Amino acid sequence: MWVSSHSTPPSLPDPQPTTHPHNMTTLTFLILCLEGAVLSFNVAAAAALVPSIAKDFALSQFLVGRIVWLYMLPYGISALLYGPLVRAFDAKRVELFCLFFFSCANLLAAFARDINILFVARILMGIFGASVIPLGLILIGKHIETQKRGEYVGLFFGATFVASLLGLFLSGIIPWRMIFLIPGIAGFILILVMSLFLPSFKKDATGFKVNYAVALKDRNVLIVFTYIFIVSLLYHGIQQWLGVYFSKGFALSQFSISMLITLTSLSGIFGEVIGGKFADLLGRIKAIDTGVILMALSAFLLMLHSPLLILALLMVIWGVGWTFNHAGLSTLLTDMPKEYLHEAASLNSSVRFISGGLGAALGGALMQQSFVLGLTVFGICLISLLFLSKKLR
Repeated sequence: MWVSSHSTPPSLPDPQPTTHPHNMTTLTFLILCLEGAVLSFNVAAAAALVPSIAKDFALSQFLVGRIVWLYMLPYGISALLYGPLVRAFDAKRVELFCLFFFSCANLLAAFARDINILFVARILMGIFGASVIPLGLILIGKHIETQKRGEYVGLFFGATFVASLLGLFLSGIIPWRMIFLIPGIAGFILILVMSLFLPSFKKDATGFKVNYAVALKDRNVLIVFTYIFIVSLLYHGIQQWLGVYFSKGFALSQFSISMLITLTSLSGIFGEVIGGKFADLLGRIKAIDTGVILMALSAFLLMLHSPLLILALLMVIWGVGWTFNHAGLSTLLTDMPKEYLHEAASLNSSVRFISGGLGAALGGALMQQSFVLGLTVFGICLISLLFLSKKLR
């Protein structure tokens, strides 16, 4: 149960709101999952495409590599807008607007004739793609009863992991432009489906209001997002450098490296679904802590010079650990007081992407010194999160 830290909160709503618990139909939820899949199709693949794009444009890979953070930073900043926006306007109209421009941005990337156009396309993808995850969490929080939210959160993010895995797999087979063309076309098809079958959420609109400052004054809210910031920073500090570690530390081939990293996404599909169910049955905090323990275990064992099969197992454990933690935290966010639900959903995406970018930079600085040093520091920090999670509510 979510408990406010204020001593006398006379206007605080029921921490487990029961309004509209059954209003989300299977079709509505499926449409949300499809939208998440379209958004996520080229998220993981973008980094893998850097060499191919650089070769096509005859440019440095370091220059082309900007397509990763030119997506992440606008995404993290823009995510803060969508919680307040869907409080003021019909969420259906907001999503149709954003999906239209997100699809256009993908088509712009697919037909880009120079790197600058591709950079602009990636910025636009981040701005308009940032609406999907906050909307999904807000609707689950408002329209799914408390004891089933973890399952729905797990299925929602599981769909995004499936799409991300598919895009990552296809990035090694088809031309790089197709990785942007596919979600561009799929997005326009989904716009038609949403127009016809997604119900209006106008009754949820209560007027534009930004509660970030008020929400973060609540000690429990602040602790949750401090935790999210730290765990996302630690995850990306390791995840973004696994390919380099496997190349330099184990001298693995590109195929072996790609397959190992693919395992983190593949295991993540099951981790989200099972982790969400775990959060419902045994509690949000237990799911969160189980994920951190598995991640820390993987980080420490990665320092050993293990054979390929053991590395594969560690990647599965790493992926499951991250998604158990992610599903537990995301479900905890849907339990927040309705007063903070919009802000919580937006802050979740924003904080994760901004801290993820910082984590990748910090990880690079540590890993350049020593991979053992980097893995040790991040592993110890992950273990320390078990103490912070005791303060989560």
